[in-house]
This record gives sequence, C-alpha cells and structure tokens, in this order.
Amino acid sequence: MLSVAIVGKPNVGKSTLFNRIIQQKKAIVHNQPGVTRDRIEQEAQWLNHRFTLIDTGGLTNQNISFRQNIENQVTYAINQADLILFVVSAKEGINNEDYYVAKFLKKYRGKNIILIANKTENNSIDNLNIYYSLGFGKPIYASAEHGIGIGDLLDDIIKYDTHNQVLDIINHKPIAFCLIGRTNVGKSTLVNTILQQERMMVSPIPHTTRDSVDTTFTYQQQIYTIIDTAGIRRKGKITDNIEKYAVLRSQQAIKRSNIIILLLDGSQPFNEQDEIIGGLAYKANIPTVICVNKWDQVKKDNNTMVEMTRTLRQRLKYLSWAPIIYVSGLKKQRVDEIFKQINIINKQLQIHVNSSLLNDVIAKAQIATPPPKYRGGRIDLVSAMQTNSQIPTFILYGNDPKYVHLSYSRYLENQIREAFGITNVPITLYFKDKNARNRGFTKKN
Repeated sequence: MLSVAIVGKPNVGKSTLFNRIIQQKKAIVHNQPGVTRDRIEQEAQWLNHRFTLIDTGGLTNQNISFRQNIENQVTYAINQADLILFVVSAKEGINNEDYYVAKFLKKYRGKNIILIANKTENNSIDNLNIYYSLGFGKPIYASAEHGIGIGDLLDDIIKYDTHNQVLDIINHKPIAFCLIGRTNVGKSTLVNTILQQERMMVSPIPHTTRDSVDTTFTYQQQIYTIIDTAGIRRKGKITDNIEKYAVLRSQQAIKRSNIIILLLDGSQPFNEQDEIIGGLAYKANIPTVICVNKWDQVKKDNNTMVEMTRTLRQRLKYLSWAPIIYVSGLKKQRVDEIFKQINIINKQLQIHVNSSLLNDVIAKAQIATPPPKYRGGRIDLVSAMQTNSQIPTFILYGNDPKYVHLSYSRYLENQIREAFGITNVPITLYFKDKNARNRGFTKKN
C-alpha cells in the first residue's frame, strides 16, 4: 500500500492536514508548537484508492526537549514512506527552520516529495521564488483548515500509487438508506457523524432540515447513499407550504431507499408521532432498523435498555422483525452498529430458498399445527416457491386462498423465518389457488 508521510517544522498545520485527509479528528491540533511528537498512522482513501498517511512531529533546529526523539520518529516515517508531503506555512512565511527541514529531506534523494504551501486562505501568492528556493519546485497551495486545494493534493497523491491499491468494492450499486423520524431527534447530527464531516446543518431548533439530502460514501469497501430527511410533524403542526413540501420529500426518500433507519429520541418519551412514522416504514414494506439516538443523555440502570426494548416491541408490533439498536450520534457511540445491521439485512435479502426445502417446511408446519377452519373451509397448501422481489416473497398454492386466516399466515411466516434465518427483514406471503393460474394472488401479511 502507498505510504505517505507529512513532514515540516512545528505549527505549519501538519496535523490539521492529516485530520482533513483521513476525515477524522485523530491527531491533536493546537497552536502550541511541538504537540505532535510520535508518528500517527491512519489509512485514508481517495477515488477508490487507499493509502497509509503518517503524521509526524515538527522538525526544528532549535534546542528543544524531545528534539532528537522527534527526529528519530520523522526519520523512521520518511524511510517507511513512498511519498513525502513537505508542509510550509504561507501565513507565517519561510524561515530558517523551513530551510533546515528542506536540508533534512534532501538526504533522501530517492523519495518523491510534494511541497505544500498551507494556510493560504487569506494570503495572496505573489512571491514564488521564496518557495522555489527550498529546492522542491512549485508548491500546491492549500488550506487544510478550510479544505481548500485538498482535492487537487489528493489527486496528485494517488498518481504515486504504483502499488495499485484500488479498493475492491463489493457492490458498485450503492445501498441507499434514509433516516426518518420526528423533528429534533438528531438525524443531521448522526449523518455528520457517519460522514465524519459537517455535511448537514445542525441546530437545536426543530425542523432545521427542510429537504432530503443524498450523500454517497464508502465504508468498509461498500458504497452507501445516505438520505437525511426533514423531521415529520403531526399534520396539525404543519403550518406552511415549505413544511408540507418537506414531508412529501421525506415520503419520496422512503420510496427510493433500500433500508429505513427509524430514528427515535431516547432522551424523550416514546409518543404517538413515533408510532405514526413507524407506520410509514411498515407501509413501505422496506427493511427497517429502529435506532434509538441520544442514548448518552439517558439516565440508565441495568434494566433501562431492556425496558425500552420491551416498550418499543409493544408500541411497534408491526415492526416486530426490525432490529433495535442504541446509539449516540453526538458522542459517536455505537454508530457502527447501524452498518452491522445493514450488512445483516443485506445478506438476508439475498437469501434464496430451495423450493423442495420450502415445501418440506410448509408440509411439516401444517402437520404440527393444522390450519383452522375459516370462511366455510380449511386451507390445504400443496406447494410453495420463492419469487424474485425486493424483499423475500413466497407464493403458496392451495385449494382456496380465502380459507387462510391472518393468524395462520403469520404462523407460516414465522416457520419460514426460523427455518431459513430470515429474521431481520419483512416477508411477503402470497396465497394462490392451485387450479386457477390467472386469478391472481391473495396477499396475507
């Protein structure tokens, strides 16, 4: 894998650049020089290329404590690296310490080096000679703090990827998931945490987000599209056309999603509006994850989560198959559980049941619990098959679909779930008359 080391004197923005590229606040950033002393390494990626990025302490010719230790760490990083980012500050200008770093780097003539003039957001570049005097050609002008020029820098970095470490994307078609919930449950904060950037405006004022916003990103070699939606209010609370439009866009976002994240505010009591919004997920017949946010704000004991789960199962009976997770978007706690559940759901959506095995399950289910008499008759199922659909869908053939009671349909659904491990997604059962191919189906779920 391509290895890239960031080198420069103290306080030129090396750690800020490191954090910007990896899209995490991993390296400590402070105005005081010399905060970074050890090497910090993190995998980064750009345009499906991945590389190792190394942050290093500031090199200086001043007689300071830890100077030799810092130089040893920088030397190790340079020897390990395929590419070096030599960072100087356009704001403070070039001084003897920059020339000291340049001399230090020239000992490694076989290394590829990119000169970066950082902190250029408020500085005009009118004297190129001072940068050329360092001996590494024309610099890339950037502002790590404001994100200026970072895309151009990353484009240059991956040109050195002779290791050809292109990400092996599992699925080039993104898995689209939307976040729905009432106002002020923390949807935008959670989106920003997932994307590791201030993508969405966050405010304690309810209904700050009025539109559905799509962002495509890669996480653990899988492409996702996350759709943040406006908070849904009760109809009586929808007072202007903009909010009505926001509700409509939220409903449209659900329709174009593969998975729904039903977001609840764990710090507030579960209410009727949560049930109504959960009903939207049920009607959409789309896999759903019930995500209780703001769990860090809840006063907890050993039974808090158990009691909350019991309440949710009682109030959201129609989503009995939906997994329940507890997160904090603000504190970045257990957010990875969202992707774990999405992956479980995605695998279950790809399950295809062999017809002979399915028929055995249905036959044994009828023997164990014979169907009740209903509407003047009793259903007798003779065969079954799975059909292609967005969610697991099964066609069951029998004497007359009208004899199927809803409770028996649920019983058969549970038998299929248990037999084939389809536990976290909705299932649709269609019952059809074995002798009437063109009479259509009777759906029971």
